[in-house]
Amino acid sequence: TEFKLLAACIRLRGRVLTREQLLDEVWGQDSFPTDRVVDNHIMNLRRKIEPQPDEPRYLVSLRGVGYRFDG
Repeated sequence: TEFKLLAACIRLRGRVLTREQLLDEVWGQDSFPTDRVVDNHIMNLRRKIEPQPDEPRYLVSLRGVGYRFDG
């Protein structure tokens, strides 16, 4: 799941992706996970790919909007 999420972010790099868009991209429209699932997976990915996960450079949060991959 984390790989699919990262792949979607990289493929759509530079674009702001809402949680709903990421849910559709990764889990599909037939699945009904909560928005927090995206947040938890983003947090896990940051621990793995960010030099300083508390100050992300690659998986950037845009408060109230979603996430953007800058890489």
